[in-house]
Amino acid sequence: MQRRARVFRGGWGPVRRSVLVALWTFLIALLVGLFSGAALTFLPAVPAFALIVLIVLLGIGFDIIGLAAAAATEAPFHAKAAKRSPAASRAVAIVRNAEFVSSLCNDLVGDVCGTVSGAAAAAILFRLAAVRPGTESGVLSVVVVAAIAAITVGGKAAGKGYALDRANDIIYRVAMVLAGWDEMTARLRGAARARVLPSSRRKSGHAAKGGRPGGRRPTS
Repeated sequence: MQRRARVFRGGWGPVRRSVLVALWTFLIALLVGLFSGAALTFLPAVPAFALIVLIVLLGIGFDIIGLAAAAATEAPFHAKAAKRSPAASRAVAIVRNAEFVSSLCNDLVGDVCGTVSGAAAAAILFRLAAVRPGTESGVLSVVVVAAIAAITVGGKAAGKGYALDRANDIIYRVAMVLAGWDEMTARLRGAARARVLPSSRRKSGHAAKGGRPGGRRPTS
């Protein structure tokens, strides 16, 4: 019985990770789909196709990051981390969690971008067919889907070689972006606290004075 319990606990990790990835995939696909659907509703055909290409390029970029995380090594970052470099410490964390980062970038964001780009292209084609009934929608849909597939597959094929050759550089750049984001959010939080503290001090000062001039306590 204890052996079965140990096996179940040991196997729950991958199952839970898979469930979390599936949930995050659903949420990201929902948000990206809503955003792209709302944008494609109001955009003309040319900007709409440009948005689709941007989504495809986003998926290719995250695919490069995920592969670079799996191929990068820790050793080049340890010397920089010893000098208290926030980007180097984040790069080491990315390499040590390469499985999670690769799953997040490749399986989650990359696949979501590929699915959403295909759905967005289909939405544009349906709109064109509704506006121009005489358009050869069947031929046009085949050409557009083939073009999107060619850009996606070709871009990922080219990005794989770049990710394997420059894995450490890519991860360090990603770590620099993350470090800059953390610094910016820390400054924003500090500015927000600086605005809140003076007002709270003024309120506490008025409460301490109790309406008496000078804030002096009555003498007995």
